[in-house]
Amino acid sequence: MSALPVGLSVVGCGHHAATVVYCNGGDSGPATGQIASISLSPTLATTGESLNYTQIGSALSATAIDCKGASVSVSKWIYATSNMAVADINPSTGQVCAGIWNRNTGGGIQDYTVCQPYATPPTQAPTITLSVPAATGSPVNYTYTAANPGALQFIGGTVTSITLTDSGVTTTQTITSGILAVQKNDVVTVTYTAAPTINFIPNGSLAYVTATAEGGGGATSNGIAIYVHPVVTGIVLGGATASCTTDPGTDCCPNNTVGTSPSATTGVYTAGKCLSQGQTGQLVARIYANGGTSPADNVTCSVGHISYSPLSSGIVTIDENGIATANLPGSTLITANVSNSSTATQSGFFSTCPPASITLQTPTGATSATVGPNNLLPLTTVVKDTNGVTLNGLSLEFQSTTPQTIPAAVGSVTPTYPGTAVLTAVCLPGSCNPAPFSQIGLFGNGQPITSNGVTITAPGTASEVIYMGSTQSQYVTPRDFTLGQISSAIKLQYVPNSMVITQDGSTIYLGSSQGLQTISTATNTIGAVNENVPGTVLAVSPDGSTVVVTDPVRQTVSLYSASSSAVISSYGGVANSARWSPDSQTVYITLQGKNQILTYSAFTNWEETTLDGKDQAYTDAAVMVPSVGAFFAGQYTEARSYCPVGTLTGTGTPQTVVNNFAPLASESSAPTPTDKLAATNDGLHIIGATASGTPTLTDVNLSGTVNPTAPKTNPEQAACPPAGTALPTNYFPTTFTTTPLTGITATAITKVIPEANSSLAFVTYSGSSGILPEYIPSASGAGTLVPITLGNGATAASAPISGVFSTDGTTFYAGTSGDNQVHVFTISGTTATETSVLTPALPLATGTGTAPIDLIAQKPKKTLN
Repeated sequence: MSALPVGLSVVGCGHHAATVVYCNGGDSGPATGQIASISLSPTLATTGESLNYTQIGSALSATAIDCKGASVSVSKWIYATSNMAVADINPSTGQVCAGIWNRNTGGGIQDYTVCQPYATPPTQAPTITLSVPAATGSPVNYTYTAANPGALQFIGGTVTSITLTDSGVTTTQTITSGILAVQKNDVVTVTYTAAPTINFIPNGSLAYVTATAEGGGGATSNGIAIYVHPVVTGIVLGGATASCTTDPGTDCCPNNTVGTSPSATTGVYTAGKCLSQGQTGQLVARIYANGGTSPADNVTCSVGHISYSPLSSGIVTIDENGIATANLPGSTLITANVSNSSTATQSGFFSTCPPASITLQTPTGATSATVGPNNLLPLTTVVKDTNGVTLNGLSLEFQSTTPQTIPAAVGSVTPTYPGTAVLTAVCLPGSCNPAPFSQIGLFGNGQPITSNGVTITAPGTASEVIYMGSTQSQYVTPRDFTLGQISSAIKLQYVPNSMVITQDGSTIYLGSSQGLQTISTATNTIGAVNENVPGTVLAVSPDGSTVVVTDPVRQTVSLYSASSSAVISSYGGVANSARWSPDSQTVYITLQGKNQILTYSAFTNWEETTLDGKDQAYTDAAVMVPSVGAFFAGQYTEARSYCPVGTLTGTGTPQTVVNNFAPLASESSAPTPTDKLAATNDGLHIIGATASGTPTLTDVNLSGTVNPTAPKTNPEQAACPPAGTALPTNYFPTTFTTTPLTGITATAITKVIPEANSSLAFVTYSGSSGILPEYIPSASGAGTLVPITLGNGATAASAPISGVFSTDGTTFYAGTSGDNQVHVFTISGTTATETSVLTPALPLATGTGTAPIDLIAQKPKKTLN
């Protein structure tokens, strides 16, 4: 063992006590690190906990801090209740039993795991009407002596002031009637000139739970109010309570709200009306037990805090006191929940007032403008609701009649090619003014509304690529006018029966009995055939996302998704036409041999409407401009509105609405047959034609619906009638005129094709005569028919069987039978002059020779300079 060096000594280890820091900075009193305050379950501290009989409450959570706000660790919490007969408590976890906890049960059953029924359930104290002296006794003082909080209700009389003295501090209340929350030792002074009725409303069966720390120096937490009551079986939203002594609502019970009762400053919302954006209303609920809704089953003042949740949060926000603030237009169901009692009921309804008008204009206030391609023009919208309140934050759809050339954007327009378009702004459910399906139309929610139109003209000229095909050939031939030559023919796998191009010109869909074929116009190459989707292609949505295909073999109408290359939905029947609304949200489908039409939208899914007018079958459809409905070809050429017409059923709140989603809006008084229809972009004409009997053109003049001095009266711009109100007779005022298609022999009308600027239209048909009918609409009465004789080798055996306008409207291409060519017409104003002919020479699929051009499409292309 080594010796210690000289001069060193060994001493024991020293123990130094930690320095005590006192809260006051001195040398005595409470010290830091000691518990100064305890917080118990802050959320429940605000709302309390409501429990059905025999229900077990949540485990509570306590935290402690010292005088400096620093957290203090606690090894064991002890929980206590102010009334064991009401709220039996597990002292270790704070869980409350609304009954009697099991203790010392035996058989291996742990204590505090089973909540047993009360031997005698707590009962709700009755409401008491206080004695109020005559006016000569005013003012009168009431001292509140009950242990638990309660309320005073003031009804009638003429009260001039109410003051409340709490702990020696007197405050004048803002109410002279209604509910005033009170607690033990409060003094209420009422001054009046005519004596009111004053009711005392006790809270329900109530206890308070607190927490202390074992060895924590005596600090006690805040109290958590515990409400116990019979099992809640229903919550009903309704009107203000007339008397709290019979069937009280939450406006009678201060324990149902947080803080001061809001009824003094906010009116009660009754669900029998709508509130304008930003307005508020107090929700009033009644809570029932025993499965009934009679006053005897009312337990409203026995339960704790009520919380409300709208199914659509964008429609309304509801605060902790049940004050509902109207947000965006629409309606929603409301779920009410009794705090922590595991009871939630879909119990109410709320409506934010719908739009009544949308005004669309340029920054200068104009409704027409000339805008060069690639130039942006801002657009402004002003939306007002049914109370005249200006609305903000709406999700409007901006639509263009020719999105291929002049697409609409949110709040602006930037033409991509020369041309003409009419733009509108639409509030379209469900992105704008939505409603639950069974309440569509109630107060006007769940219904669309459209703005006035703004006409945009983009000057200049553009070029295009023409695609020429035939239902008798396996080939499609493109002609690119920027290159000045016909490109190589594209060979398809199957002979097509139909051809539709997307509005952006990127994809061509070709139907066949073997499957769906596509051509990419960027490379002029065909894609893989989808043999799971045979049939005829009827239409593609303006956004290019969805294709309507009908299969006569399987007897189906299908929606094909371009993104997934699969059918996303189908319906039974064989369709003969389909027309999309400009926003791609709704498609109208006519059915062969059936007295129904189909509509499909993301909001309502498939809807089948039985024809209830004079027509018993439709052959074609034309969506109106603006797209507030559609006209349908038939013996009487009828119109149907996009406004749902609803029948109210039931007596509850809200009532249930049964809707017709395509109600009859107009029809001719005498037969005016049409086989094919088209709408002009100016919204003033529906032009149709028939080959039955004497070939005839029908012009449905809609100018009677346009009233520039009172736009809200226009069906195109007016709000839809609310549920329970029928559409007026001839909701779309119309004037029908007919003009014989002189000189033609037609076996079928194939298409009516208006020019984008609405100045003229062409009719194509199967048959003979070698004539292309041109129609020039008139502001009133019948327009002018101009028969144009086909030239460049065409004969009387020829007929224009297909056609398409160029992007800029300066050229019309007519595919013909007989000579099997495409005749090119230059358009100047309303004068059409044949200037050349294209000869695609499509080989017949069977036999020899060339096929007639009955399939034709174009995509825009910028001019090469």
